[in-house]
Amino acid sequence: MQLTAQATPRTGARDADGMAVASFILGLVGLLVLNVFLGPIAIVLASVALWRGTQRRGRAYLGLGLGVADLLVLLAFVQVDSTLSWSF
Repeated sequence: MQLTAQATPRTGARDADGMAVASFILGLVGLLVLNVFLGPIAIVLASVALWRGTQRRGRAYLGLGLGVADLLVLLAFVQVDSTLSWSF
């Protein structure tokens, strides 16, 4: 009699799919807030997901593009305001 469930082997594909979706969401949210943090995180997650062979390549590429767009938006704000801080 076995009281616990048998261990199933974990595959990296499921983790890579989650990273692709997370990079897309973080890149999208990063366009609005905290782009200095969320942009690079989205880029790294998308790159790792693509390297691991995700099935959601489109989302990974969108996350990569949105992460780069986050940094470009930050650069535009820095050029306009000439500072890294946001002032109202």
